[in-house]
Amino acid sequence: MKTELRSPSPLRDLAEQLATGATTPIDVAEAALARIADLEPDIHAWAHLDADSVRSAAARIQDSGPDGALWGVPVGVKDLIDVAGMPTRCGSELRSTEPATTDADCVARSRALGALPFGKTVTTEFGYFKPGPTRNPRALGHTPGGSSSGSAAAVAAGMVPLAFGTQTAGSLTRPASFCGVAGFVTAHGELPTAGITGLSPGLDTVGLLARTVPDLHFAWTALRDGTRAPVLEPSAPRRLRLWSGFELGEVSREMTAALRTTADSAESAGIGCRELDAAAKIVALTEHHHTVMAYEATRERAAEAAQTDKISAPLAELFATGAATAEADYRAALAGIRETRQLLLSTLDEDEAILGPAALGAAPPGHDTTGTPILSRPWQAMGLPVVTIPGKRDSTGLPLGLQLIGRPGAEQRLFETAAWLEAVL
Repeated sequence: MKTELRSPSPLRDLAEQLATGATTPIDVAEAALARIADLEPDIHAWAHLDADSVRSAAARIQDSGPDGALWGVPVGVKDLIDVAGMPTRCGSELRSTEPATTDADCVARSRALGALPFGKTVTTEFGYFKPGPTRNPRALGHTPGGSSSGSAAAVAAGMVPLAFGTQTAGSLTRPASFCGVAGFVTAHGELPTAGITGLSPGLDTVGLLARTVPDLHFAWTALRDGTRAPVLEPSAPRRLRLWSGFELGEVSREMTAALRTTADSAESAGIGCRELDAAAKIVALTEHHHTVMAYEATRERAAEAAQTDKISAPLAELFATGAATAEADYRAALAGIRETRQLLLSTLDEDEAILGPAALGAAPPGHDTTGTPILSRPWQAMGLPVVTIPGKRDSTGLPLGLQLIGRPGAEQRLFETAAWLEAVL
């Protein structure tokens, strides 16, 4: 089912303006630096940003001439991801201030496409729960989420049009929802994680944050294929599976209403909507996810786990849990995830996706916590691609994101559906 609804793509517009000479990499960089200078004292999205280095890099890109789908586009990079010439601090005093010597694979790909890695965005401590200094641009007194907090905030504030994040539990989906931007978590293994300081190799994935779903599609296509994507045509699916999230936590009334009104709009357009009946399996997946993450994190970050006096209590607790987890329990969790993944995917049609809340509700007030990743854990355990769709708000004006979960290998269809839903919202 096609629709005439279109969602704008500011990133594509910027890329086309750069490619045609309507603006230049230097002008774009200067505008971004000016906005950052204006807003950063309140938002604290950046862990490392050197304006002189940005200007020099923009001049080099401009001198090279238009080459690549992301030529001249400023990109924020989460401070778990290596960028040559910039330190990777991982939100921790344990990490050196010495700059990385090489780019992570995802950064190298973006650079090859002409992008300008602007700086390092704030992350929580090693991508876990200890918050950084970032504030939510939509409401400074509220958390931006974690752990891709700086990337989400930088995009939401209009500092950069695109940013890299990562996700192990709910590290990208949640901040996208809280900050009111679009987010894309790639299927596990779809983009290499070389050069990224992760927690759990079996769960860690690379993701993107941008203003709109078509922006995500434009960037994803460039990184995957090295090409400029055709304009994304929003297209309604034949069916949607609706997932309330109730079995995992207390979803707010306003988030539940956002899901229900979206489903009503879909049904009005002739889309079949049915509930996802898998509560017990979803709960089991969430438990398996925690087992795998704790077990792998304790071994992946063994050096940090040995320095309990220099890490936060939540991270130390994760390491302790992992150290106490038997290998047999870890293997059983992996087997449980594989079994449920096969079963779930066998019941999903090619043109069907799961729509549910991206978080329990709007961003909580305060900065001592980043909110819970509970609603992302089952999908992350299975390594499925997820798009966070912005557009809804609660009664106070805070963003409420919905997540659309799809099949690995069917990302194009997932983006078409997500763009249709975003346009409806």
